[in-house]
Amino acid sequence: MTQSWLFTSESVAAGHPDKLCDAISDAIVDACLALDPKAKVAVETLVKGRQDRSHIVLAGEVKLAEGIKAPDYVAIARQTAADIGYVDHAIGMDATSEERCEVTQLITSQSAHINRGVVQSIDDQGAGDQGLMFGYACNETEAYPEHKGRWMPLAIALAQALTRRVSNAGSDGTLPWARPDAKSQVTLMHGSDGQPSHVDNVVIAVQHRDMIEEFGSEEAEQAWIREQVLDHVIKPVLPDSLMTDDTTVFVNSTGRFVDPGGPYADAGLTGRKIIVDTYGGRGRHGGGAFSGKDPTKVDRSAAYAARWAAKHVVASGLSAECEIQLAYAIGKADPVSIRVDTFGTGEIPDDDIAALVDANFSFKPGHIIRDLSLAAPIYGVTAAGGHFGRHPEGDTFPWEKLDSTVLKAFKAAL
Repeated sequence: MTQSWLFTSESVAAGHPDKLCDAISDAIVDACLALDPKAKVAVETLVKGRQDRSHIVLAGEVKLAEGIKAPDYVAIARQTAADIGYVDHAIGMDATSEERCEVTQLITSQSAHINRGVVQSIDDQGAGDQGLMFGYACNETEAYPEHKGRWMPLAIALAQALTRRVSNAGSDGTLPWARPDAKSQVTLMHGSDGQPSHVDNVVIAVQHRDMIEEFGSEEAEQAWIREQVLDHVIKPVLPDSLMTDDTTVFVNSTGRFVDPGGPYADAGLTGRKIIVDTYGGRGRHGGGAFSGKDPTKVDRSAAYAARWAAKHVVASGLSAECEIQLAYAIGKADPVSIRVDTFGTGEIPDDDIAALVDANFSFKPGHIIRDLSLAAPIYGVTAAGGHFGRHPEGDTFPWEKLDSTVLKAFKAAL
């Protein structure tokens, strides 16, 4: 790089209609895996609010072991939406009310043609679909103590932190007027060395209670909301060192984002926020969504494995940036292609890094599921806030855990 450049990433809160759908779909995945670790699940969710009632539509395929009764998909959908905060028709949905919220269940059995390709032994288990997946890591977050260890592009790390903060502030009473639906966006200026230098602009949109009667005018209402968002969301999250006098802050830039919002204002659908889920546009994406899929679906598991390997490459110091592409044929265990690219930042040639990756990681679907313990109900927490760059706790986000033995092997190559 010979000049400065801008890069923007966005994130959406748990109450965004698309994320609501991801959460419901992943809650069904978790419920099925809790009953049967070998469950095959591919479930999509659609939500839409109307004046009289809201609608949740569940569609997809599930296969459980013989004799295992399927979980109550309708109850799971209602509970998940309620937990996110949709308990009032006036704000966009009341998932607890059968009168105000109708759930349509259209889940059938998995195709036998798909199932027969993924029921072999661990070594021979085939991919649940064809496709290509990417994993990515970089060192941008490592200069900031509150984000150290994420090995992520800073713009998406900050955007995700902002939406998590909005959601927490709404649920814990810090911002009692805030609703579940919210979005964030962060634009960073990068210097000629490729590293972030400052925040150029930040955008926050948050649905809110109608407070014009309290403040007397839209202008006064929005000025107060802006102040609250600055004090309780933006300032606690964005590092002071990145903020300048020229940083522009947009809060509800259309003027108001008032009730009813959420699914009433916008229909939601599983899998529509795949860039939000991953690297905010910095790392490429193969196009397959994650939520609603069990780990035999390589759209999910291989993307996790590629991220796991790429993170080890960067964390070991082999490169400042790393992207790994995998591709599969349905029913086949071995990837049909593997590619490692460090974008010119490698301390050793990319071919040598690729050899190290190949020697230390197996990308066979059965091995990925085994090595990352993916046949477990660990997916609900991934539905909002990003699938990558999260700090693992207990069994969560196992693809974010660094293996000291692998790190040692990688560092030995420097």
